[in-house]
Amino acid sequence: MQNHLNKIKYLIPGYKKFKVFFIIFYAVGVAGIAVPYTNPLFIQLIPATLILNLLILTLFHRGRYDSNIVIVSFLIYLIGYAIEVFGVSTGLIFGEYEYGNGLGFKVFDTPLIIGVNWLILVYMTSSVTRKYNIRGFPGIIAASLIMLLYDLVLEQVAPKMDMWYWSNNQVPLQNYVVWFILALGFHSLFKVFNIQTKNSLAEIILVCQFCFFLSLFIFFDIIK
Repeated sequence: MQNHLNKIKYLIPGYKKFKVFFIIFYAVGVAGIAVPYTNPLFIQLIPATLILNLLILTLFHRGRYDSNIVIVSFLIYLIGYAIEVFGVSTGLIFGEYEYGNGLGFKVFDTPLIIGVNWLILVYMTSSVTRKYNIRGFPGIIAASLIMLLYDLVLEQVAPKMDMWYWSNNQVPLQNYVVWFILALGFHSLFKVFNIQTKNSLAEIILVCQFCFFLSLFIFFDIIK
């Protein structure tokens, strides 16, 4: 499998071209979500965007594709999805919320793509801390804090994108606490299984996503 993926990597353009692509891609996304006429179409593209991110991150992964990374990736997807299912059905984990249609097909009232979202966020934040040589327990804390900052912004625009809705339109504090705890757990899995997350595109994709949500938050706040 590793040799096959290495052959594929030789067939795709250099990462610098993809950096430019993602900057333009997410800038267009901001405009598409902000404009009422194109908003419904761009919301429908959210699941495809997450899958595209996962695919590109996979192609530019510079570590080995051994059983560890497959097992841990599957565990993060499965645990992330299962916790969301339990959270939606009971309101006991993150608080009272429900999913809209922005994240696509749902099973047990929970989009299947949400597990992918957990996986790529853990992978990208791990890659960023690794890039800046923040390792061990400090790396786990730093990566989890980045995920928490990401969620602080994401929560402000998620309802505008028909992703999910909180009861009484209030994001409970427990959501952020649990988000941080889960991030710590997922990053600890990466550490225990020694998952290598060196990736030349992880940082730019993470920054583009964060700026995407931040730009929409500013935009929607201005037009209130």
